Amino acid sequence: MARVLCVTTTLTTHQRAFRSTVVKKFTMAVTGLIMIGFLLMHMYGNLKAFIGAEAFDHYAGWLKGATDDGGILYPIMPAGTFIWVFRFVLVLAVILHFWSAVTLWSTSNKAAGRSYERKKTMARTYSARTMRWGGLIVAAFLIFHLLHFTITPSAFHPDPSSAYAMIVNSFSKPWMVAIYAICMVLVCMHIRHGFWSAFATLGLNMSSRSRAILNGLAYFVAVVLYVGFMVMPLAVLFGWIG
Repeated sequence: MARVLCVTTTLTTHQRAFRSTVVKKFTMAVTGLIMIGFLLMHMYGNLKAFIGAEAFDHYAGWLKGATDDGGILYPIMPAGTFIWVFRFVLVLAVILHFWSAVTLWSTSNKAAGRSYERKKTMARTYSARTMRWGGLIVAAFLIFHLLHFTITPSAFHPDPSSAYAMIVNSFSKPWMVAIYAICMVLVCMHIRHGFWSAFATLGLNMSSRSRAILNGLAYFVAVVLYVGFMVMPLAVLFGWIG
C-alpha cells in the first residue's frame, strides 16, 4: 500500500501580520488611485464653468442621466444608472481606504517604540508625517463638500436645481473661497504623499531614477489638482464667472 505524505505549513504570527499589512497597503494604494482619478475627472467638470452656465449645467445633468441623450454610458446603462454605480464604487473605495489607513495606523502604533520606526519617522517628509491627522481633516472636508453641493444643497443655495448657480452663490463669498483654499492645500499634501506611496507599494520605486520620477509626478499631480480646483472659485470671486 502506497503511503501519501501530507505536508502542512503553518504561518507564524509575524508572517500572517506581514501578509495582512501587504494586503492593506495594496488596498490603500488602489483605492487611493481610484479617488485621485475621480478628482481629476471632477476637476475637468469644474473647468466647464468657464464655458458658461448652459455647458456647466448640461454636463452636470449628463453625468446624472438627466439630459435628452440619456446621459453618460446610455444606452449601455439605463439613463441615470451610471452615477449611482459610480457613487457606489467611490464610496466603497473611501470606506476601504479609511479602513486600511486606520488598521495600518494601529499596527504602526504598536511598533512605535522600536528604533527602526523612530528612524523611519525622522526621515519622513512633512506631508508624510501629517498623513494621519491630515486624512481626518480631508474626510471632514469631504463630508462638508457633499452636504454643500450634493446631499443637502437646498440648505445652502437659493437655486439648487442649477449647478452653475450653486457655484456662483458659494464662491461669491470670500470666506467660502478661503475655506476651500485651505482645505485643498491639505487635500493636495495628502495626494502628493499618497500618490508616491501608492506607486511605491505597487513596486515602481525600485531605483533612484524611478523614485525621482515618481516624486516629480506626485508633486505635478498635486499642483495640477490644486490649481485646477482653485481657479474656478477664484474666477467666481473676482467676477470672471457668473
